[in-house]
Amino acid sequence: MKHIVIVGGGAAGFFAALTCAEHHPDYKVTILEKAPKLLGKVLISGGGRCNVTHHCFDVRELVKNYPRGEKQLIGPFTRFNPTHTIEWFKLRGVKLKAEADGRMFPVTDSSQTIIDCYLSEAKRMKVDVRTQIGVSNLEEHNGKWKVLTNRNETIIADAVIITAGSSMSTWQMLEKMGHTIVPSVPSLFTFNIKDERIKGLEGISVPKATVSVVGTKLSNSGPLLITHWGMSGPGILRLSAWGARVLADKQHKFEIDVNWLGDKTQNEVTEYFKSYKANHPKQIVGSNPQFGLPSRLWDKLTGEPIKALRFADLSNKHIAELAIQLCAGRYAVNGKSTFKDEFVTAGGVSLSEVDFKTMQSKKLPGIYFAGEVLDIDAITGGFNFQAAWTTGFIAGTSV
Repeated sequence: MKHIVIVGGGAAGFFAALTCAEHHPDYKVTILEKAPKLLGKVLISGGGRCNVTHHCFDVRELVKNYPRGEKQLIGPFTRFNPTHTIEWFKLRGVKLKAEADGRMFPVTDSSQTIIDCYLSEAKRMKVDVRTQIGVSNLEEHNGKWKVLTNRNETIIADAVIITAGSSMSTWQMLEKMGHTIVPSVPSLFTFNIKDERIKGLEGISVPKATVSVVGTKLSNSGPLLITHWGMSGPGILRLSAWGARVLADKQHKFEIDVNWLGDKTQNEVTEYFKSYKANHPKQIVGSNPQFGLPSRLWDKLTGEPIKALRFADLSNKHIAELAIQLCAGRYAVNGKSTFKDEFVTAGGVSLSEVDFKTMQSKKLPGIYFAGEVLDIDAITGGFNFQAAWTTGFIAGTSV
């Protein structure tokens, strides 16, 4: 009987273990998790609802959501993608639903549903799940691997699947074994901004804003949310993912231009105001929000003295100032905020050192990888979990 050891009891680890047990029923499969609890990230993901995957079934479109891993995941996604994820859970009694933005959750709206499914499957397939056991070292041994644990225990494994996420101790161990580790930087984070134009507007959002990082080619459009600490929402988070390394190099201090109107240009807005001025001369600017903007945000963006004027009294200079504030308002970002245990990092095992047909190391035969231990990360929306399921599936079947 071959013995497969999974290092890490998270999303990728469990999926790799269950896949391995299903495809190789004659193998012994053991999960080693150093934490006292299993699937911690699954539990808190999606606000406790677990954003399992995304309603995107075109592989070429799917890979566009991965700032790191886009090219490498094309092949794996043809073998296991959101269609397969939905079917996998359905066969085990867990139905998923798609929301308007494409995110998919269990119909129960509870991440515990996903956890219970995994634990039940692990028990049914006799996967040995052990907690509070960390791996301190791996050593080659007669074509197999000696797994040394923090309890001074040695386990002989025919193969090892490493799914330990961004564990620094695991990365250091792999680096000593000859792998290249791409340094970790935050990937999904919000922008810390102190500015009078958004002060006191916590909770206000716009459905589509375009945010660009000054001095770079980084730009993204999407919902923008004003928070106590600055700006958040899918538009900001996606920008942080695509710009993870550039923004880290700037020590998360930079300037952004915000187009609160999405794709409208300053020229278009200028012409709009000139027309509106002619048709509604007596209206007070501050009392008549335009472009569907929330009234409190409109009040801040128009500012003094413009908001107190009638449209008839707007000069060309006033109109130009309004167009700039609405389409290219500049804001200084001074730091970031992350979602505690839920945030994603870029970095990990260099993708050039992994065979994506099997997820096996090109340097260490018998060592496989899945999940966030790899230098793969995605924007929000269920894409990070999908990468975990896919790489876990391939590792589990290939091992």
